[in-house]
Amino acid sequence: MGNTMRFENRVVLVTGGANGIGRASVEAFAAEGASVVIADIDAEEGQRLAAGLSSATFVRTDVTKMADAQRAVQTAEDTYGGLDVLFSNAGIALYSLIEDVTEEHYERLMGVNFKGHVWMCKYAIPALRRRGGGAIVCTSSVQALSTQTTVPIYAASKAATLAMTRGLSMDHAHENIRVNAIVPGSVDTPMLRNAAKNRTPDNVEGTIASWGRMHPIGRVICPEDVAKLVLFLCSDDASALTGASYLVDGGLMAKLPVILPDAAGETGEVA
Repeated sequence: MGNTMRFENRVVLVTGGANGIGRASVEAFAAEGASVVIADIDAEEGQRLAAGLSSATFVRTDVTKMADAQRAVQTAEDTYGGLDVLFSNAGIALYSLIEDVTEEHYERLMGVNFKGHVWMCKYAIPALRRRGGGAIVCTSSVQALSTQTTVPIYAASKAATLAMTRGLSMDHAHENIRVNAIVPGSVDTPMLRNAAKNRTPDNVEGTIASWGRMHPIGRVICPEDVAKLVLFLCSDDASALTGASYLVDGGLMAKLPVILPDAAGETGEVA
């Protein structure tokens, strides 16, 4: 697949496209011929990324606002003539025990991580329909399946994303619109690095490395690893795939947190 142009003459919209998984996906879509709309609240990075690509435009987008979601989709149609792919990827992480959750905390997490998918899909689906079909991928998280501590609302927002993905896939399969979700583990993004900095300000790299060792592959996932899965799911190669979620977690969800001797007789780590 490395020498293909699977997205030539196609228009792709990526939310959270200025950094991390979104940025890697924007670059990968562009490399395979797509015209890309980069939707993000980070105008400086979004505009810089768009300027470096042959066919890309930036639109400042707060996915929690219906009007912004509508404008992002309209930008794709006005600028490039339509929309073929939505990668609804914008997300944030906030940490708290449930008794300390504030209304602002709840509204912000659910707004970006779940409502953002709702508004983006609300406006993208009619645009995809006008093109005769297309693909949507929403970003969830392994925390939707098995959580760490202090993330009850974050985990709920990611689990809701999986349920919505299944529901949308059933509503729109007959229109040739496929809807899937990705379920990443720990990915080396600005969000992950910020979490590491808050935990260990003087040893960010060491903390990220320790989180990586919890994954059977022995490292955190690269944004480019995730982008490869996103492009596959959005391509014609995945024409039979809809209504499902796909792990890109370095084996994390396959690992039991128990101590057993390994083949060499040594004690394994605890996740």
